[in-house]
Amino acid sequence: MFTGLVREVGKVASFAHGRLVVEASTPAELGDSIAIDGVCLTVVEAANGELAFDVVPETLARVKPFGVRVNVEPSLRAGDPLGGHNVQGHVDGIGRVTAVEPAGEGRRVRIEPAPELLRYCVEKGSIAVDGVSLTIAAVDKTGFEIALIPHTLAVTTLSALAAGSRVNLEVDVLAKYVEKLLPGSMRP
Repeated sequence: MFTGLVREVGKVASFAHGRLVVEASTPAELGDSIAIDGVCLTVVEAANGELAFDVVPETLARVKPFGVRVNVEPSLRAGDPLGGHNVQGHVDGIGRVTAVEPAGEGRRVRIEPAPELLRYCVEKGSIAVDGVSLTIAAVDKTGFEIALIPHTLAVTTLSALAAGSRVNLEVDVLAKYVEKLLPGSMRP
């Protein structure tokens, strides 16, 4: 489990034959879970400031391609402060950025997800965008908006978002459970 509070921006050193290697100072050991752009991955090697992960085709089919810079968050450990929101690292789908506008010292970003994800988005609800815990500022029939503060822009990869960018999205898991438990729900 994660909180969506990114600890550092790492650099992709290589990605070949399903092995992703990220330069990062996040301490990790073999078997640890680390979220990379919101994707929960298992450390298979950790040495010399690099973390290696095996990424299977199932994961690649559900997430955007990894960029040069990636958001890195170690998994939550017992006793860690809870901030952000409950993030599983299970990306639900990919969204497309359709607009980025200045908003004071920050930015307002519009994202259009697949319709099956948009139904879980509510104003003032939680969403993880590339692994970053955010609050939805507005929702309409085709997308939602997030407001990015200067701190988030400074410590995550979200400062590079532009119209046309693709982002990993994880909706609030509580909304999915509520829907499944409602009488008459057709979700498996």
